Amino acid sequence: MQRLADQIQREIAGLIRSELKDPRLGMVTVSAVKVSKDMGYAEVYVTVLGKELDVDYAPSLAVLNNAAGFLRGALGKSLQIRMIPRLRFHYDEVIMRANRMAVLINQAITEDEAVQSQQIPEADEPLV
Repeated sequence: MQRLADQIQREIAGLIRSELKDPRLGMVTVSAVKVSKDMGYAEVYVTVLGKELDVDYAPSLAVLNNAAGFLRGALGKSLQIRMIPRLRFHYDEVIMRANRMAVLINQAITEDEAVQSQQIPEADEPLV
């Protein structure tokens, strides 16, 4: 199942890049694919990259879910399996959460450095 999920991930990423030309579709990255045990569905997790941390991903998800049938048909032509799973696209919030955590960590480091720079001992005091 994992090999199939990896193959579907590679194929969908290539199809999105080469076949979908909708202007509402942002810079989409396929981060993971999970195929159900009965191969009925494939949950496709995507991230939408942008200049800001909080990118509006709803238009890109709408485009991908509307193109799910087309992408499934194209997968059927490229994969040599009997049953092609139905595609369901979801936004992967892991990247967004990681970016927020990185910002918070950088803020904490900056605040700690500011506090420590104010507590530097004066030159007249001997260091023990």
